[in-house]
Amino acid sequence: MNTFKQKSLYVALAGVSALGVTGAAQAVSVNPDGLGQALIYPYYTVRDKVAGAPFTSLLSVVNSTASAKAVKVRFLEGKNSKEVLDFNLYLSAKDVWVAAVIPTATGAGIYTPDKSCTTPVVSSDAANPTLFVNYAYTGSAADGADTSLDRTREGYVEIIEMGNIAAGTTTEVAVTHVSGVPPCTPLASASAHTVAGNGGLFGGMTLINVLAGEDFAVDATALEGFSTLPLWAPAGSVDPTLSFVNPKVSVVTAGANTYVTDWTGLGAVDPVSAVMMHNNVYNEFVLETVTRSRTDWVATMPTKRFYIANGSGNNAGRLFQRNFNGNSGSCDDVAVSIYDREERTVQAPGSFSPPPPTQTDAICWEANIVTFNNTNVFGSKNLANVPTSFSAGWLGLNFLTATVPTGKHQLVGGASTVFNTAAGTTSALTSTTFSGLPVIGFAAITFENGTLTDGAGKLIQSQYGGSFNHKQTRSIQ
Repeated sequence: MNTFKQKSLYVALAGVSALGVTGAAQAVSVNPDGLGQALIYPYYTVRDKVAGAPFTSLLSVVNSTASAKAVKVRFLEGKNSKEVLDFNLYLSAKDVWVAAVIPTATGAGIYTPDKSCTTPVVSSDAANPTLFVNYAYTGSAADGADTSLDRTREGYVEIIEMGNIAAGTTTEVAVTHVSGVPPCTPLASASAHTVAGNGGLFGGMTLINVLAGEDFAVDATALEGFSTLPLWAPAGSVDPTLSFVNPKVSVVTAGANTYVTDWTGLGAVDPVSAVMMHNNVYNEFVLETVTRSRTDWVATMPTKRFYIANGSGNNAGRLFQRNFNGNSGSCDDVAVSIYDREERTVQAPGSFSPPPPTQTDAICWEANIVTFNNTNVFGSKNLANVPTSFSAGWLGLNFLTATVPTGKHQLVGGASTVFNTAAGTTSALTSTTFSGLPVIGFAAITFENGTLTDGAGKLIQSQYGGSFNHKQTRSIQ
């Protein structure tokens, strides 16, 4: 049955109308069913797990609709969300586009065996990939951290629908496959032929290390109701970004309450941050000796770059605590609680090592890797390490610690309509406070077999990897 979803949709539409938002009754939300107008892939990496054993990151995006689409594909490095590559991609109806992010001698690059049209053209040659660049964090754009191409080796990905391609136009003909191949004739009229999109995108990322025998598959976070307007921008433009959400309204469900909140006149990206805000993040870890297990967590904050500045004092303007301070990053305090599988905790609170620059537990990057006992499954350079004597258990990260100043780790929205599914009631709030931080991610756990033998007594050496989405709570007042 879909009774709850019908109620949620009802309150979203009724709530947007009640808030007086002009245009279509629409609001941005995270779609738990995985389809949307914007997709955020929490992590890509081409770093070495061990020397000579690099990861490759395989990306896919699917257009499930009957309309051709123009989308912006953007890769951002993981320290400070500086753009390292973007381009326009045109998907015909029911199309799938795939690509591989691969290591190069100095950084990372991308190639695709796919025929869908891109502007500019993405390389189809694995030996000569389209290279990631460091223009956004070198020279006059330097942020005090590493300026080398090595920084492009890990980060995350955004795909934002710029709109549908109007049926019957020359652009639709140019991007529509004929016997598996689109003509990709000049797309000079793409801007004029792009109309408001209708979503229906989904995708995933596979982080594969062939030499290590590991593979982690992760779904993209899907934002539906992102925009009622066409968002077309030419190749080479940094637009659109997540701040282009329109109207400035969010829909968030927490427990029995669904909140439809108006952010008009506030931060441009606030509605997107609100739908990803969590006060606690939970997941498991495994470090067993017998299975030679290792664990990494990915905790990515896709809107952080809109709230912090580079080297402009240590106090960020809103939501986040600190601005970006070179190789120290931009740190936000967290409380760490850790338990083994028998509910025991000998580390309450837990503690990162080495201590971050704040001397309190903190995560300091935009795509963070939380590792356990320095096992570092992904070979990341954006680390926070949790030392523990537990062989397995679970960890909690809480973003509302006593060291967080008043007003930080909070977003205060405008008027909200609140629908309670248990009571079937609707109420109005003059303002709504979302507490926590906007975060997405997963845990990656590896297992290595070194003891099993086949029927002839020969050792079977095998390695395995699995990924597990984070579990979260929300705090909305």
